[in-house]
Amino acid sequence: KIYQGVIERVMIHCADTRSLFIRVPDVNEFHFVPGQFISVAIPIDERRKTRAYSLASSPEDGQPLEICLNLITGGVGSHYLFGLQTGALVSFSGPFGLFTLERAPQHETIFIAEGTAIAPIRAMVRRALSAASHPPLTLLYIAADQAHLLYRAEFEMLASRHENFTFDQRINSSGRLSALLDEIEERYVRADSDRERHFYACGVGNDVLRVRDLLRAAGYARRAVQYERW
Repeated sequence: KIYQGVIERVMIHCADTRSLFIRVPDVNEFHFVPGQFISVAIPIDERRKTRAYSLASSPEDGQPLEICLNLITGGVGSHYLFGLQTGALVSFSGPFGLFTLERAPQHETIFIAEGTAIAPIRAMVRRALSAASHPPLTLLYIAADQAHLLYRAEFEMLASRHENFTFDQRINSSGRLSALLDEIEERYVRADSDRERHFYACGVGNDVLRVRDLLRAAGYARRAVQYERW
């Protein structure tokens, strides 16, 4: 199904990163699972291409839907969306995707993200924290600088309210998950023999595959290490 949404608000996180808040006027509820994405139509020379954008908002929030994106050099989708203002129309379909957290986890869970790949993880964290009680939860989040550490104040607030939620933020000039590999190995492989933890990792390129392979090779079950590569 194709939806016609209206950009209700634009949030500028920093010079090259922003969120678009999209409302679908004719839809009372847009059902999706934390971690899913929508495919946005990008008109190019009377043709249309689609680009996938994870939903950064939570199903519990209802509308508007939030997508978070950064401006990519030569990126057709990001340049088009960065040019839209409040009131502009956006066509999209969805939701899609199997990288999801449908219900609050039953085991200790570690969420790992870099930069704008925090978008689907944010919705997952909020779903995990919605339970009356939950096992220990950790968000390990890396960005190139403070400006690109998105939703920091929100995660710090959640950590202050939830005793079992830890927000670990890291700044590294690369802003990539590869900079976390040694720490992940030390904390979740070498530190103990517990292999009951669950992981959700999202990042760009092959770095997220390196995280996946490290954890699965260490004895974590395949289904316990979920990932999405952008």
